[in-house]
Amino acid sequence: MMRSGRLFRDGAATFALLAILALLALKMNNRPELVHTGDFYVIDGDTLSSDGDRLRLKGIDAPEYRQRCRRDGADWACGEEARKALATIVKTGKPECRGQERDRYGRLLVTCVVGDVDINAAMVRKGMALSYGGYAAEERAARQAKAGVWAGDFERPGDYRREERMQQSAADDPMKGLIDYIRQLVGWGSHDE
Repeated sequence: MMRSGRLFRDGAATFALLAILALLALKMNNRPELVHTGDFYVIDGDTLSSDGDRLRLKGIDAPEYRQRCRRDGADWACGEEARKALATIVKTGKPECRGQERDRYGRLLVTCVVGDVDINAAMVRKGMALSYGGYAAEERAARQAKAGVWAGDFERPGDYRREERMQQSAADDPMKGLIDYIRQLVGWGSHDE
């Protein structure tokens, strides 16, 4: 009898401990949603600034500000155009951006709306950003319409950033630049990714 009482007590204590741990884990994952409204400064085609906080539009990846693309046999400043497109959308009203997560650079990942327009989706539909996990249907429509970057040739923004890092690395340390180049050739990637 004494053994079964101890077994019951130990089982109940274990259950209580697991329940407390589950509640703690739930509380830690329950980050509050942050909301930014009002005036925004547009940094590039997928990044805003509000009161010193950088906000990254979630689910999209726009050309970098200095990135160039090709259309009709000529270069065009697709990165600058992506920034202008986002600025135009943001100026149509008082945007509201919401998010809970941060990226590896500390930027709040947000979905923004102005009125009933999803800004993230609009950037992809215009061909001024690529879907990055959230707007595949909008990207298909932009490709079919040959909108924005889809009207010609372009380097994916992630590839462009990687190439820029490699060039900077080669300028800073030629030997490391050579090693990074060889890594890319054999498909080993970079330590930064």
